[in-house]
Amino acid sequence: MFGFYFDHIRVATMRKDVRILLVGEPKVGKTSLIMSLVSEEFPDEVPLRAEEITIPADVTPERVPTHIVDYSEAEQSDEQLYQEISKANVICIVYSVNNKKSIEKVTSHWIPLINERTDKDSRLPLILVGNKSDLVEHSSMETILPIMNQYSEIETCVECSAKNLKNISELFYYAQKAVLHPTGPLYSPEEKEMKPSCIKALTRIFKISDLDNDGILNDNELNFFQRTCFNIPLAPQALEDVKNVVRKNMSDGVKDNGLTLKGFLFLHTLFIQRGRHETTWTVLRRFGYDDDLELTQEYLFPLLKIPPDCTTELNHNAYLFLQSVFDKHDNDRDCALSPDELKDLFKVFPYMPWGPDVNNTVCTNEQGWITYQGYLSQWTLTTYLDVQRCLEYLGYLGYSIIQEQESQAAAFTITRNKRIDLQKKQTQRSVFRCNVLGVRGSGKSGFLQAFLGRNLARQKRIREDRKSYYAISTTYVYGQEKYLLLHEVLPDFEFLSEADLACDVVCLVYDISNPGSFEYCAKVYKKHFLDSKTPCVIIAAKSDLHEARQYYSLSPLDFCRKHKLHPPQLFTCNTDEAPSKDIYTKLTTMAMYPNRKVFFHILHFHAKLRCMCSCNRCTYCICHNLLNSELVRSVKAKLYSAVLNRHVTQADLKNSTFWLRASVGATVFAVLGFAMYKALLKQR
Repeated sequence: MFGFYFDHIRVATMRKDVRILLVGEPKVGKTSLIMSLVSEEFPDEVPLRAEEITIPADVTPERVPTHIVDYSEAEQSDEQLYQEISKANVICIVYSVNNKKSIEKVTSHWIPLINERTDKDSRLPLILVGNKSDLVEHSSMETILPIMNQYSEIETCVECSAKNLKNISELFYYAQKAVLHPTGPLYSPEEKEMKPSCIKALTRIFKISDLDNDGILNDNELNFFQRTCFNIPLAPQALEDVKNVVRKNMSDGVKDNGLTLKGFLFLHTLFIQRGRHETTWTVLRRFGYDDDLELTQEYLFPLLKIPPDCTTELNHNAYLFLQSVFDKHDNDRDCALSPDELKDLFKVFPYMPWGPDVNNTVCTNEQGWITYQGYLSQWTLTTYLDVQRCLEYLGYLGYSIIQEQESQAAAFTITRNKRIDLQKKQTQRSVFRCNVLGVRGSGKSGFLQAFLGRNLARQKRIREDRKSYYAISTTYVYGQEKYLLLHEVLPDFEFLSEADLACDVVCLVYDISNPGSFEYCAKVYKKHFLDSKTPCVIIAAKSDLHEARQYYSLSPLDFCRKHKLHPPQLFTCNTDEAPSKDIYTKLTTMAMYPNRKVFFHILHFHAKLRCMCSCNRCTYCICHNLLNSELVRSVKAKLYSAVLNRHVTQADLKNSTFWLRASVGATVFAVLGFAMYKALLKQR
């Protein structure tokens, strides 16, 4: 398959250099082999030992610097030999094909000596080198083959001649190849099959490359795979030849004219058995694997510098990629991932990254399955809270490969410093954090779950061990989709950390039926947010219950008036339907535009856009049915932008002429909207 074009490409390697050590009995020709390689002629005089030689990267087939080290029993001690063995990446055991004693020493002395000095789990690859083939007419392979079958660390055997330069270059190429493309991690000669770790890695690669998740690599997917790994397209005839080879050897290797996982694994087994394991290594390394078949740290965690006071968000291309992953695994097309579909999605991971608490962090359907919106929300949350983990997750999914990017760092946008947003009174951010504080039992958890559309009845079904302290979903602010991240902060007043306080907007929640509930909110506000630029909102939770007089010296309403806060917002999740989301839209708006005076004038502007119908479900639009209308969003956004732009200075805030014009515009807008509403009713 893909190896047909291997000779024309440069192979990606993990090592920065290769160190080859030559050992063997005296007079077998170790030094002569090195000198013949360097001078390309047999030396007239051979020293006892050749100096270490470094072959530059640009003259080696693998483009890796290669160090060749000679050993001489006459000049070096046993301790020096042991040191060289410990530094070597591959060892060539040289014997003379016309000297039986030197062949016997391979198994009686050299292999045991080397194995004693190396770790059992990471044996050095060995090359058996039969020198002086020019002196005999027969081959030593009949004697050597049983030795090769006995010791799995022996990569290959090469017969050569330093005198007539036979197979000298090949010898050092095979030695280099044994280091850069070792057989050991891939294949078990005793079992004559690939090792489990290799099968696991190639299975992940197959699943990533199977873009439609039908269990088959069709021609388009095979060509994409070929270009990704080898930078050369696969000719149609070569593609058919590949499938024919698989068909002849296994009945279920090809299905619907595409390559199955079994066929894919068979091909790589064939490459390895034929000595073309560099083809398999090229594929493995392109998908991020190291010599131990583990994903490298460089692949999973590419460098991503995040300045202080900046946040991380997924960019448009990243969301498109994640959407394609969702569509790939949503087999029943119900816009939700069942437990089996979610498990299938994460098969390319070494572990399950999402726990059961995720279902209480994002939106789910009636069956409790994560919806498309919830799926994207969870990725957004991970990006915001732990971008390194998100880098890792995207690496497992093969983001850089599918998107043809240098690394998954290309999936992120780093927002500008929040102080600049405050100075300019505008932001390009899409994710805003709201910390929710209050005493135990005040209704914080209910406030989070209500954001996900769950009333009190649904919340009571949530198990305590699956509770989440986060909730994230989308809100719309003037036609713009934004993410609001709610974080329930534990109510240890004396131990609030900077992380507990760092956010875009704060919710201070108290239970109106508990007379001791508001005092905590007042103390937290006065200690941490009184002089802060972070906007705060007081939430009067459990508003369906009887309101008790708070023990605090000021009533919640008087407290808000004194500190120029918005009046307490009544809230309850004890409803028959999903709780109202108006408060969450207001929180997102405050997070986007934290300037208090501007925000209050925005609220005043909202009042001019109140609905003229009697549906009783209206917020700041013409009618609930038109809330998400593109026309309404567009007109509102333009009017709102005009208002905001006029609020840059105090003089503009007091400009009555402007407000007169804005009022006229709002009136026109309302009339047009009411006409649209009536037209919709007629159509129905």
